[in-house]
Amino acid sequence: MNDVIDLLKKHRSIRKYKETAVPDAHLEQIILSAQAAPTSSNIQAYSVIAVTDPERKHKFAELAGNQQHIAESPVFLVWCADLNKITLATNLHEETELQQNVELFLLGTIDATLAAQNATIAAESLGYGTVYIGGIRNNPQGVTDLLELPPLVYPVFGLCVGIPDQEPDIRPRLPIGAVYHKEVYRGDGLVDEIKAYDDITRVYYASRKGGGKGGEQETKWSREMLRRFSSGRLRGHLHDFLTSQGFRLK
Repeated sequence: MNDVIDLLKKHRSIRKYKETAVPDAHLEQIILSAQAAPTSSNIQAYSVIAVTDPERKHKFAELAGNQQHIAESPVFLVWCADLNKITLATNLHEETELQQNVELFLLGTIDATLAAQNATIAAESLGYGTVYIGGIRNNPQGVTDLLELPPLVYPVFGLCVGIPDQEPDIRPRLPIGAVYHKEVYRGDGLVDEIKAYDDITRVYYASRKGGGKGGEQETKWSREMLRRFSSGRLRGHLHDFLTSQGFRLK
């Protein structure tokens, strides 16, 4: 339909990168594009930290569950929800404790997410590949220590950026009928949409390029959801970490 839509629909997660560095001029444009993302009430409650030091990237790879592509990517961006800067701003006028609740926590998290997605689109438009790394939440305290994050800042996810050194297949998404509703949420027919998607993903996982689940004939989306949400990998430690970092989730 147009170049922007074509770019968005061609998104793939890239986990192998060439050694080519990302020029500072490109990285600056990627971050400026991130800053152009929508932000609730202009609070801009996020920060991003670029990591290029090889030793530090290796530590991040270990903290995220030994994801080697973090170490191999030219730059690793860590996106953080940041209420610290809000506290600093308000204290310029009145020394007061920031009034927190779940809504404020969500605003910072959403701001970081919207900015990161803008950055992803900008990076891909410049010819780079990316992959989000939620695995840094496996050990958020280790990440916090490594980045020297102050209270009221937490790492939401990381983002590898670099020139792709692979061409994985585009992962098929759910049928539009499984995500798009008109006027109200309609659940009738949703199971049929999921079953149709299972048929598509069974073929995809069996034949896709770029490694992964090729050859597992019974791998399909619904089974992958069962594996993920019955395996106990739900990071139950995050609540205690967030409260220790000064967030009030009430």
